[in-house]
Amino acid sequence: MNKADLIDKLASDAGISKKEAGAVIDSFTDAVTKTLKKGDKVTLVGFGTFSVSKRAARTGRNPQTGATIKIKAKKVAKFKAGKELSEKI
Repeated sequence: MNKADLIDKLASDAGISKKEAGAVIDSFTDAVTKTLKKGDKVTLVGFGTFSVSKRAARTGRNPQTGATIKIKAKKVAKFKAGKELSEKI
């Protein structure tokens, strides 16, 4: 399912226009992004938790040349499914 499919599904289930459903999805993703950027978690009980994890700097290999390269440390977004979602899958 892509964003357009999700917008169609939300619009039909909620009885709203596709434009309104698109605005809801955009607002949700913006809110989650801003919260994660601050370093906080977003928890949706029964669905799951969005959080930020730090990845340490490390060395890797270029698969084409085999040369050793340095990979910088960075923050990555994580999602952990909640109990109810895990049971339904």
